[in-house]
Amino acid sequence: MKIAVVGATGMVGRVMLQVLQERGFGGCEVLAAASAKSVGKEIDFAGRKLTVMSVDDTIAARPDYAIFSAGASTSRQYAPRFAEVGCTVIDNSSCWRMQEDVPLVVPEINIDTVGPTNRIIANPNCSTIQMVLALSRLHSRYRIHRLVVSTYQSITGTGLKAVRQLEMEEDYYFKNKPDSSTLRQEMEKELGDDYQPAYPNQIFRNLFPHGGDFLDDGYTTEEVKLVNETRKILRAPDIMVSATVARVPVVGGHSESVNVEFHEEFDIEEVHQLLASTPGVILCDDPAHNLYPTPIMAHHRDEVFVGRVRRDPSQPRTLNLWVVADNLRKGAATNAVQILQMLEQNKNNQ
Repeated sequence: MKIAVVGATGMVGRVMLQVLQERGFGGCEVLAAASAKSVGKEIDFAGRKLTVMSVDDTIAARPDYAIFSAGASTSRQYAPRFAEVGCTVIDNSSCWRMQEDVPLVVPEINIDTVGPTNRIIANPNCSTIQMVLALSRLHSRYRIHRLVVSTYQSITGTGLKAVRQLEMEEDYYFKNKPDSSTLRQEMEKELGDDYQPAYPNQIFRNLFPHGGDFLDDGYTTEEVKLVNETRKILRAPDIMVSATVARVPVVGGHSESVNVEFHEEFDIEEVHQLLASTPGVILCDDPAHNLYPTPIMAHHRDEVFVGRVRRDPSQPRTLNLWVVADNLRKGAATNAVQILQMLEQNKNNQ
């Protein structure tokens, strides 16, 4: 089998290579593709060096699978070209997710939506993946009526530039001890072009309710993804979803406060049992011993962690959950590789 990773030099692309190796694909022919500025560089993979190729040369090599993490514009331009040569594309960008004929897949939930003619498969947004996986068996049992979700998203979701911003701000603060409210202004004045932040706001010792781009109705593109993708993955177009996205100075993963109203009444003990039995979910809910999910707990892990499970006393049939996952792994790279794994398993079982 021949597998291409498009965007291999980026933060998610490197994790994709790591997950491929961990999940038994180290012996496959793996092609690392990236933009022109990275062509010719070498990347470590499974004890050997991969030389970064151009995307055009990678298409010419006719891989069996291509896992993309290079942004929507790259996916829009190149994914159809890979598909034309018989390659199955698993795309991590927002480009194809809401296209009706493209499956949007969390493999534990809806791998069955991928048919033999689907050459482009969409990987959902990181915050969507962890939420719908945690809710999947609860939805099957009680049917979700309404979701209210607030996310606390890691800077790694924005990429290396955001990590560099946090590191620079933290380093500058501890070296110069400015008032934290004037840190950004002082850095811009002193460092000039050496300080090129990823965000419009300081992220060190701060957070802001802004993920993606603002739309005319006041919501952001990240919030809209949570609404639309949840409905598509759970095959429930009538679920009402209200989302607020916040960016926090955290590296390990995304956290979410989820308030979910069901059509059917639930038993809290059965809720615990359903969560504990959901593939890919770890129930971590022992408040008496201060045990609940945190980004550090989820960092470098593939599972989705759920805790703070409790009934909402303010209205009937409503539950509160706290959901945490590593956004680079289950929220991106691991989910994509799991799709590849399950497609291969299904092919071999035919």
